Amino acid sequence: MMKIALVGTYRPRQCGIGSFAKNLFDSLSHAIAPESFVVAINDPGSKYDYPPEVQFIIDQDDHDTYLKAAEFINQQGVDICLIQHEYGLFGGQNGVYVLSLLHSLDVPLISTLHTVLKKPSYNELYIAREIAKLSQRVVVMADKAVELLEAHYDIPTTNITVIPHGVPDIRYEREAVRRELGVADKKVLLTFGFIGRNKGIETVIAALPTVVSQYPETVYVVLGKTHPNVIKHSGEEYRLFLHRLVKKLGLEAHVTFLNQYASQQDLFKYLNASDIYITPYLSEAQITSGTLSYALGVGAAVVSTPYWHAAELLSDGRGALFDFNASHQLAEVLLDLFGHPEKLAAMRSKALQFGENVTWPKIGEVYSDLFRQVVLHAAVRPAKKDPAFDRSILPPLRLDHVVRLTDSTGIFQHATYGIPNYHEGYCLDDNARALLMALMAYRRAKDETALRYIPIYLAYIHYAQNDNGTFRNFMGFDRRFLDEVGSEDAFGRAIWAIGYAMAHAPKDAYFQVARNIFFKAVPQFERLQSIRSVANTIFGLYHYLKSHPMDDGMMELTHKLALRLYNEYQEHRHADWHWYESLLAYDNALLPLAMLRAAELLNDDSFRRVGFESMAFLEKHTMLKGHLSLVGNEGWFRRDGLFSRFDQQPVDAMATVLLFLQAYNMTGEPHYLQSVYTAFMWFLGENDLRMSLYDFETGGCCDGLERDGVNRNQGAESTLAYLISYLAVQQTFEKPANRPSVKETDEDSAIGTDSMADATS
Repeated sequence: MMKIALVGTYRPRQCGIGSFAKNLFDSLSHAIAPESFVVAINDPGSKYDYPPEVQFIIDQDDHDTYLKAAEFINQQGVDICLIQHEYGLFGGQNGVYVLSLLHSLDVPLISTLHTVLKKPSYNELYIAREIAKLSQRVVVMADKAVELLEAHYDIPTTNITVIPHGVPDIRYEREAVRRELGVADKKVLLTFGFIGRNKGIETVIAALPTVVSQYPETVYVVLGKTHPNVIKHSGEEYRLFLHRLVKKLGLEAHVTFLNQYASQQDLFKYLNASDIYITPYLSEAQITSGTLSYALGVGAAVVSTPYWHAAELLSDGRGALFDFNASHQLAEVLLDLFGHPEKLAAMRSKALQFGENVTWPKIGEVYSDLFRQVVLHAAVRPAKKDPAFDRSILPPLRLDHVVRLTDSTGIFQHATYGIPNYHEGYCLDDNARALLMALMAYRRAKDETALRYIPIYLAYIHYAQNDNGTFRNFMGFDRRFLDEVGSEDAFGRAIWAIGYAMAHAPKDAYFQVARNIFFKAVPQFERLQSIRSVANTIFGLYHYLKSHPMDDGMMELTHKLALRLYNEYQEHRHADWHWYESLLAYDNALLPLAMLRAAELLNDDSFRRVGFESMAFLEKHTMLKGHLSLVGNEGWFRRDGLFSRFDQQPVDAMATVLLFLQAYNMTGEPHYLQSVYTAFMWFLGENDLRMSLYDFETGGCCDGLERDGVNRNQGAESTLAYLISYLAVQQTFEKPANRPSVKETDEDSAIGTDSMADATS
């Protein structure tokens, strides 16, 4: 006996997959899994009177209910979770919320894919691959689906099982139902299912005049409601078009529209009563058709366009095919079949032979055998251990997108997907981050591309500086600055990068320019009001003082700035709120990071205590789920308020990586090293939506994790945040475990220095 959790839409929701799930559940539960249950998915704004086997409901657009559903399933002693997947069933972009559910399951998973696309979008491809990785087995209903998954999704065939679409075992006596439906003297053509433009019903209507001229007793029955999504966006525009076409061709006596969602009993009556069942779909890209399976299951003669599932199921004489949109060809096929009754009889006979093997009781047994195999395999699988970080999962260091975004002036702020957006121009913030990244990349990997780009970013910062040491920030594509003085945050980021350049410039000329910029800006340091600008400025001082530890004036200035942060912390700290403000906003991890770096430089226990205490508070709220769940910019997190989960930003993930790296380098505690890796994996999919923000095609990083998916634009800020984090993580592989090294702690870790500043001071 097994206990199965089935996840999908479910009757009475009017949905083909809901009917599939109900039939599959009924074929399983009584035979091998009497304690099984269903987790049903509700569409927005709808409620249904579900049968008792539905024990949990997911609201399609409510991300939290997916996590709660996984928790519910994990607590029920389930042997197998079986999920019905189609992109439109789940919330988020292309149904991305399903990944949160699947990643949170602690039980073996089997996934039935009802849609397999030949040319999936980036999101669709990613989601399908993730489902396959998480599933012990993927089930499809056609051999063509196996071919597509192997060729376009890189899913091995060893992980795929083909199980045909089941058919209810409902039989009617043909002549009896023809009399009941009033078509005993008619030649009945039938199409059923949800109505929409992709169904090609106009092709059949256009073929009817030719057929009716020879067989005036012909009637075409269109059974089905307009698809709810079509109603939502276009109303009944398509159905009205079909009615007008019928009237235009004078076919009112030969076409019947039954605008209803038929019960299975009524549906099978019409199938048994029909002479020919037609699926005139307009595109080949349909891998599963429940309506086609039903028609074959009852032994109907089927005529269809050659979409994937039809081409496969109607082989060996089980049906006839005609080309897409080819109404004249369809007319010829129908006339041939009506004129040769023996051909129709042969088709029905072969269809019936096929149908006898795919009734739901038999398909249920096939699924049951698969469950037993998976459970047996899962039972002998060794228990999971906490793995060390697998460096092999890291993609290679690529600066492709940085090169794409950079011209002779600097790096562009924004991109539309992976293409630079010239309309938004440049900014100081991103050129400072770019300088920091390029210096790290050259120091870490001797990357020649990074070396070429260092002077471009340094020159932008130099040109942006005003005579009084402040900086302008935004520049248009025409190379004209759009402001006189930029934000304090931009100032602080520039000082961070310039301080790092003084410590690690690969050429003396670069060091000298950085030194001039830095000391020109120093008079502004004590005037800063923004605590994030103060933190960023401390980072610049930190790197400068690593190579100039005897500069007592800069040490004292660092102490003054750190004391500002310390006092803000004391003012806002409460028993349940260990933070520098009354809210967690953006770039949060920079604040404890600044305290820890100041503590290291100044050997100050008070700063160290505040740094570790505030880091623990941030960790408590962002690492509770086992992955990094950042405070979202959608609403932030105010004391006594709600934690905003979405519009999570890559710069916040970068700051978190650097914070835990600092803590590890100061203490040698393995926990902090593991937290470095956990924070970095936010970029590669270990996040609330389980979507990778790093784009393996472009080498860029997406701009944020939003409520309904990933923001696929790949601007400079996000890409540089990923690369800086990447370089920091890469360097940890060379650092011996449990060996704190406070002598040289920085963004790309504590592995010695080759400082031009040392050589020139």
